[in-house]
Formats: sequence, structure tokens, C-alpha cells
Amino acid sequence: MLLRKYLIDLSLWTLAAPLAFVLRAGMSMQMYGTQLVIYVLAGVLLKMALISHYRLNRQAWGRSGTRDLYVLARAVGVGTLTSLALCFLITPVLHVPRSIPIIEGILAALILGGVRLGTRAFNETQQRQRIEGAQKVLIVGAGEAGIMIAREMLRHPEAGLVPVAFVDDRLDKQRRTFVGLPVLGTVDMLADVVQRCKADEVLIAVPSAAGQFVRRVVDLARTAGVRYRIMPGMFEILSGQVDIAQIRNVNVEDLLRRDPVQLDTESIAGYLREQVVLVTGAGGSIGSEIVRQIARFVPRKIVLLGRGENSVFSIQQELLRDWPEVQCVALIGDVRDATRLRAIFQEQRPSVVFHAAAHKHVPLMEDSPSEAILNNIVGTRNIAELCLEFQVARLVNISTDKAVNPTSVMGATKRIAEMVISTAAQRARPEQSFVSVRFGNVLGSRGSVIPTFLTQIRAGGPVTVTHPEMRRYFMTIPEAARLVLQAGGLAQNGNVYVLDMGEPVKIADLAQDVIRLSGARNIEVVFTGVRPGEKLYEELLTTGENVGATSHRDIFVAQLERLDPSYVTARVRELEALARDGRASSARAALHQLIPESQLQASQEDN
Repeated sequence: MLLRKYLIDLSLWTLAAPLAFVLRAGMSMQMYGTQLVIYVLAGVLLKMALISHYRLNRQAWGRSGTRDLYVLARAVGVGTLTSLALCFLITPVLHVPRSIPIIEGILAALILGGVRLGTRAFNETQQRQRIEGAQKVLIVGAGEAGIMIAREMLRHPEAGLVPVAFVDDRLDKQRRTFVGLPVLGTVDMLADVVQRCKADEVLIAVPSAAGQFVRRVVDLARTAGVRYRIMPGMFEILSGQVDIAQIRNVNVEDLLRRDPVQLDTESIAGYLREQVVLVTGAGGSIGSEIVRQIARFVPRKIVLLGRGENSVFSIQQELLRDWPEVQCVALIGDVRDATRLRAIFQEQRPSVVFHAAAHKHVPLMEDSPSEAILNNIVGTRNIAELCLEFQVARLVNISTDKAVNPTSVMGATKRIAEMVISTAAQRARPEQSFVSVRFGNVLGSRGSVIPTFLTQIRAGGPVTVTHPEMRRYFMTIPEAARLVLQAGGLAQNGNVYVLDMGEPVKIADLAQDVIRLSGARNIEVVFTGVRPGEKLYEELLTTGENVGATSHRDIFVAQLERLDPSYVTARVRELEALARDGRASSARAALHQLIPESQLQASQEDN
């Protein structure tokens, strides 16, 4: 096969020489008979050497791309320049028009390149024809991602997907073609375009699209009666590569997408690269995503600390597989155990700590307030004290919007955890920075509403929502984790940073979206009443807080009241004693005393 392609390339390239003489001399061809024979014979040796040197015969013609054509152009270019130089040298002896090598080079590039592209086009056409039942795909978005996925489909017809056209809202792309496929209209014309090109499926290939755009395309595709799928968002496409394996069904996270967050990667890399980073709660949904994001900045070591051995093992194996160059240590431990934590800090000597370990389930913590206090408050105090003792450069505490004017035990404990970090920051050295980052619910985290809705739908319904006006802030786990890393890079000691959560979402509307995307029918939404500790609307700032801007558009800073560290320390010790004694009612009262704006429900008895 290689020899055959070698001979074909040599023959075609050699043929370009007499063609060049014909084009140059025309009817006077007989004047150059001797020159032609000598020129062609001398050129054969040069072309044999160039084909071997540039390995043109090893190119896969059926999959030729721009890189193959570039190598071909280099080979032809070198041959043309060499022939042109020889023409100058032999002109006194044997007159060969100097335009001949240039004409020959142009013809050779066209012929050899045309053979390769023609073979590729023929193979792709034949492969598409051999596949029965291939799905015709209308691609939404004629941008870089859309063109790349169309090209991938054309290269891999065995996937059973054939792109037929694009739709795009940009007017400058209308009536143009990309990779041989036309742009047949705007997104609003989707139903008509589906009918015109007999598409079986709509693929959304706009990674930066906001949720409103995705929802609009989904509604239009449903109206047209065709299947709809999507390429992942910007947070998922990190390498810049797009392939068929990334195509997936539209999910609720896509409908709630916001504009992509712009990160100052230099400021993040500045405090993570070559550092020992400890993540508490590393096996949880937020903690594990923080670990993934940290790994991209190549720290010297990541210490994974968590209570659940299976979840910690899972993220450890993922790191070993995806980032083998990053050293990782997986440790099982409880943030409530100060002795265990001290041993870890003593051995690992972290310089950056992300504190994500916490109990987060509101109704469960209402029934187990002592556990919430010990884990969320005492655990945070233990971490903060050890960060002070071992001179950790940066501590980032993960907080929640439920810490604002809390109505639940969980929210109150997280608000006090913010106080613990803030007062510890007052005792920190000038080179240290202790901050908290406050944000709302994350889609896909353990215990979030969407998995609950899906379970209820699979069971045939109904889907339960507590109240028709219940609203929550949502963001995706990768988005939250990245902004946490960015907030850590701001490095203003003692601050509580508030992430821009966008607009709050009605849980009832979210339930309807999940039902629609699941394809289920006749699923009823039932309202069950607000649960203990819940409120209809979450807030990101307390009534006494002011908000200021930071250098990042999606991160704000809350101006907290400056508290006396000795007062907070004493109250935390009191709460710890009450929690260890199981005195729930007294613990609630103590929580309220420390957070006067809280609206905690009283417990009937200590437990």
C-alpha cells in the first residue's frame, strides 16, 4: 500500500512538469523537447527524495486534514525552489523558462492535494451510505464548537449521526456554509428547518449558552417533535476539544446555565501552585469538585480529609487516574477530633486549607442539633485554631446562604462558623488570610432536590414541593468550586465573600422542568407544606450587612460586624458543652443568643 501511494505521488508530481511546459509554451512545445526530457528526468530524482523525506506516501488520504496539506505544501515548495535554482544555474547551457518550476509547483499542489481531499470526500460519502438508519442532525450554533462536532460526525459516520445543516442567530452567518453544511436560518426558525431538512434530532452546540437560550431551543425542538441533545457547557469543556462522546441529553443544569464565569487564573495559580493543600470534606460533592479544580493548578500535594472512606477513596482514585503528576494523600478523620487533626497538620504541614466538611441537610439537623453544633461549629473552630498554630497561609471556609438571618439550626451553625473564621482572622499573622465564601444551593449535590424529583418520577409520582412560592438560589457544582478558588485568591483577611447567585428559581418551576426533561407524562406536583427550619426565600446578606465590590464581577464582600474574639470563643465553648451533653433546647437558646436575628424554632425538650 505504501509503495503504491509512493508511485502514485511520484507519477502525478512528475506529470505536472510536462503540463507546465504545455501551459507555458502552448503551440511552441516542439522548441522545448530536449529541455523537457532533461527537466523531467532530473526532477524525478528530486521528487523521489522529497516524497521519502516528507513521508508523503504515509499520509492517510481518506482522513487528510490541514496538517497533511501543510506538509504536502512544504514538500512541493522545497521542490519548486530547488528546481527554480537549478534553472538559473543551467540557463547558459540549456534554456528552460524560469516560470516552468512555478507553474509546475502550483499544478503539483493542486493535483496531489486534490487527490487527497477527493479520496477523503469519497470515503466519507461511501461510509455514510453504508450506515442504515443514521440520524440526521440539525446543529444549533455555527460557532467553533458546532463546526468541530459537525466535522467529527463527518469523520466518524460509524457513530450513526449525519449533520445536515446549522441554525444560528448571528445574521452574518446566514446563507453561509461551514464544512459543507448550510446555515438555513435563525433559532426561531428551527421547526421549519427541521421539516425542510427532515432532521431526526437537534443538537445544541453552544457551550457558552445561558439557560434561557437552552430552554428556548428545547421548547422549539419539542414543538417540532424531534429529539434534542446538547454539548457540555464551558465548565465541562476544559481542553478545548469537542467530540461525539460528549453529546448527552439536556438536563436541568443546562436550563439554569448562566453566563460563563471569567476567572483570573494567575491569581489562583499564585497561591496554589507548588503548595500543600488540605481539603476537609474532600469526599463530598463540593469538596471533591474543589479537589478537581485545585488539581488543575498543579499543587505540590493535595491532602484529602474526610469521614466517609468510600467517598474519599473515590476522589483519590480519580486524582490518581486523571492527574498522576499531582501527589495526593487520602486520610480518614473527623474535624471534631482535634487530636487527629493536630497529627495531620503536624505531618502534612499544609499551607492552604479549604474547609468544606459540614452537615448541610436542614430538616435532619433540626432533629439532631447537637451533631450540627459539633460538626459545623466545633469542627470549624478546630480547623481555624490549627491553621493559626501551624501558620497556614490561607484558609477558605465554605459557608451558605442559609447562614443569613437563619431560621434553622444548620443555618445558625454555619453563621457562627463564619464568626469563628472572622475572629480567628483577627488573631492571624499579617501574612495569613482567613476568609469565608457564602453561596446558595448547588445542582447535583447530595441531598439536592433534583435527584429526589427523579426518584419520585421513576416511582410514578407525585413530585412533592413544600410550597408553591418556595424559591432558592442555584449554581452548578463546578461553577461554585471555581468561584471558591477565585475568592481564595482575593486574599483579604477576615472577609466573607458572597458569590453572585443570579436570580432565585421557583422550586415548583424546577419540578416541572425535571418532569418535562424526563419525558414522563401525567406526573402531578403536590405541595406538602414548609418543613421545620425552612424559609420561602433565601438571602445572601443579613439586614445589618453591607455589600462591597471586589476585583471580580461575580464575587462581592459582606461587611460584617467586628466581634470580640474572646466573646465568640466563650460562646463556642458553651455550645460545645451543651451539644456534648445532648441538651438540644438549651443549645438552641444559646444559638439564638449569639445570633439575635435568627428565628430558630424552640425544641420541646432536650435530647
